[in-house]
Amino acid sequence: MNKITKYIITISLVFIVASTAVFASGQTETKEETMSEVQEAEYHKIDAETAKNIFDTQDDIIIIDVRTEGEYKSGHVENSINIPLDVITSTVTEQFPNKDEKLYVYCRSGNRSAQAAKLLVKAGYTNVYDFGGIISWPYKVVI
Repeated sequence: MNKITKYIITISLVFIVASTAVFASGQTETKEETMSEVQEAEYHKIDAETAKNIFDTQDDIIIIDVRTEGEYKSGHVENSINIPLDVITSTVTEQFPNKDEKLYVYCRSGNRSAQAAKLLVKAGYTNVYDFGGIISWPYKVVI
């Protein structure tokens, strides 16, 4: 091979390597941008005072007590419905098929309500609010 041919081959190889690096770099950025644009769905944690204000001023909400039926009967937040944690996903998806419903969940201490909120978000609900446990609910409860 003559000197010019070697030079052209060398330049071509450098161009190919550089092009591959630039292309791969662009792909990585696109993947990173896509990853940052896709937000993982999550529920909202609110306190009792915020929940009470919402309950007193809005009508288009669903308050769900995820405790057992016996716990619910011992006292619950007014206008709440009892859907125990062990059937939360199947019951809510059946009763409330609109995934944009405003769902407010609570339990006794806040543990089961957090679990329920995660399950509802995983099921596709977009407006899920966990206001903790009834033991920290300073307002009237009904029996």
